[in-house]
Amino acid sequence: MRKQVAYLGPQGTYAEKAAHILSKLANFQTPIFVPCNGLHSVIKSIAYNNCDAAVVPIENSVEGGVTATLDALWKFPEILINKAIVLPIKHALISDGELSSISEVLSHPQALAQCSEWLSENLPNAIPLPTNSTSEAVNMIKGSKFRAAIGSKSLIQIKGLKELAFPINDVPGNCTRFVLLSRESNSNLANIASFAFSLISNKPGALLKAINYIADFGFNMSKIESRPSKRELGEYIIYVDLEINNQNNIKNLLELKNKLKPLCKNFVDFGNYFSENVELD
Repeated sequence: MRKQVAYLGPQGTYAEKAAHILSKLANFQTPIFVPCNGLHSVIKSIAYNNCDAAVVPIENSVEGGVTATLDALWKFPEILINKAIVLPIKHALISDGELSSISEVLSHPQALAQCSEWLSENLPNAIPLPTNSTSEAVNMIKGSKFRAAIGSKSLIQIKGLKELAFPINDVPGNCTRFVLLSRESNSNLANIASFAFSLISNKPGALLKAINYIADFGFNMSKIESRPSKRELGEYIIYVDLEINNQNNIKNLLELKNKLKPLCKNFVDFGNYFSENVELD
């Protein structure tokens, strides 16, 4: 049976590229790709069993964690991270008009933030307008001489527009980690373990005790990030990525989690998975 894979659409987004790469790495045979309008729609498609898998961005090297994805993983604990790739991001300014006439710049909020310095220097009077995706932004500027969009160069060929500037991202090494979500674990081959927890008590040393357990078991944290629980002010969820580099790490991982759980009000395991860097053609 062919797998249905949801991603942030429409055609031409970085998420679509990631969906194709991750589906190939997961050995999906002729998958059906389902573009969704907005990250929340992508997450719901897997959470409510409308698709077999979903591809979403989880972290950017410039802007940090993608909050919609992190919040969804906490909200739907049955969803697991199966695989991950790190995709280089190089943004282009796309339009039907000329650079001198641009007064509005449209794109996904992450893309706008990743190009904010370039925009302030080159289009200081242009109004940034957020959209659900970079591809949606490009669709919205067609036929306009005063609007431009930020997105992948591949969108220029798809939409028949022109490149005004490239690359315009503020950091040359800009990259985004995309993850393949499913209800199946993939712990046999893994170099990252991800989980999140909220603490039982909010008192001095509570978080330090949890972090010390991680260190005592010999794990290196490649990420630690906090998000508000949305239940009350001052209550936070801690998101952690641990590096796995040998079989001893994997054996110790279950013991570590069992040690952490008594400290936690809630503990959600996102799974162990393999993450790798990829290059675009």
